[in-house]
Amino acid sequence: QVQLVESGGGLVQAGDSLRLSCAASGRTFSSLSMAWFRQAPGEDRDFVSAFTWTGTTYYADSVKGRFAISRDNAKNTVYLQMDSLRPEDTAVYYCAAKRGSARAMQGHEYTYWGQGTQVTVSS
Repeated sequence: QVQLVESGGGLVQAGDSLRLSCAASGRTFSSLSMAWFRQAPGEDRDFVSAFTWTGTTYYADSVKGRFAISRDNAKNTVYLQMDSLRPEDTAVYYCAAKRGSARAMQGHEYTYWGQGTQVTVSS
């Protein structure tokens, strides 16, 4: 079993930056592919970014060039650096994990989920 705990959300102004963290329990973090999703009020949960255990990263078009995903296997933690934030980035951000390295941008492809952290960007 893997438990995920997100942190780092908050209220910022447009153009500001935030870094989200997701700490994972267990000893298998290095073999997990990690991802970030987000869900705005009244919207579906959308893919943001992923970092496979083999080292591949990919992003939703809406965040390319502004967000960067990274991971520290020694700390069992994945990060999401968010720069040039926009009001439309406002959402609850969720960390997710799965085994295997196949490209996955749908929520149902991930097995483990955190509780989410709120990010609010004011204009």
